[in-house]
Amino acid sequence: MPVMVAHEQSPSLQPTYGPTANLIMPKPVLVGSQAITGGKPVPQTIGHRGFKAAAPENTMAAFRAATAAGADALETDLHLTRDGVVVLCHDETLQRCYGNEAKVRDLDWNEISQLRTLREPHEPMPRLVDLLEYLELPGLEDIWLMLDIKTHDDAEEMMKKVAEALASVPSKTPWATRVTPCCWNATYIKLSMTYLPDYPITHLGFSLSYARCLTDIPNISFSMMWQTIASPFGKSFLRDMKQLGIPVYVWTVNEEAWMEWCVRKEVSGIITDEVALCREVCDRTGNVEGQASPASKSQERTTGLKSRFLRTARFWTEMALINCLVTLFVAREWLKHGATSRHISKVLNG
Repeated sequence: MPVMVAHEQSPSLQPTYGPTANLIMPKPVLVGSQAITGGKPVPQTIGHRGFKAAAPENTMAAFRAATAAGADALETDLHLTRDGVVVLCHDETLQRCYGNEAKVRDLDWNEISQLRTLREPHEPMPRLVDLLEYLELPGLEDIWLMLDIKTHDDAEEMMKKVAEALASVPSKTPWATRVTPCCWNATYIKLSMTYLPDYPITHLGFSLSYARCLTDIPNISFSMMWQTIASPFGKSFLRDMKQLGIPVYVWTVNEEAWMEWCVRKEVSGIITDEVALCREVCDRTGNVEGQASPASKSQERTTGLKSRFLRTARFWTEMALINCLVTLFVAREWLKHGATSRHISKVLNG
């Protein structure tokens, strides 16, 4: 276990970043695939916004439900309040989950703390420090955390406040071995290197070509939309990342058949709303090397041709739409910044 160093107690608020080739970062001890005793390695089960299927998303009730259901890790979303508190909320606005039309950044924490979810049980919005304190409870020491850092707030202010929150909650095990900031673009990756220099970094996205430009960053991992990984280009991406020793997580996988597919493809982790189902699938399929489970065989026999056709048609329709979005994203980035690799290098080393 790495020894806690000084800047894990107080965040680095001055830029420390240099060229990526010169960065030396500790390998995370809790991030990656786990092995089933007597079987093959299986993906880790990662609770998407907690256990979203069981409780209101991004609430302490959802996080408690996820850990109770056997999640190996939790995934959550970060926004800033007007007075600079890091809170756990997916949307830029409060309308969908809390029935308030305001944006998160337009209210102070004392105002947001009074809100309750529309979904029962009516839960308050937690802060990042609340979740960190929960993860320090006995028995939760092995649970790690993915922080989806939303891009609606000022990037540098956000990363500074995340670092301060992590530094404010003491941990028996350094947070740098239990937390990975998830960054959508090179700007946030560089800021993560600046303010959280010892932490592993996860690039969160849907473009495989963008991700491939980041493979030289030390201690990088990828969290990719599952349809992207299931695309014709996903097979070579998984193969290449496995050769490089780079973990690949997939989101958001809620169907049993696709969970089994993830196990067969040996992804590092499955981000899911259905934590209990994913835990069961991983445990079951991990105990029989290279064989479909009895449940899967039975399901395949009883599933009609029409149902399989509709499922396949839906998959390829989704794939076509996603590929269109990726193409538009790449084209927009090219028009704004030129070649992706050149732009990323400029941001990281500029």
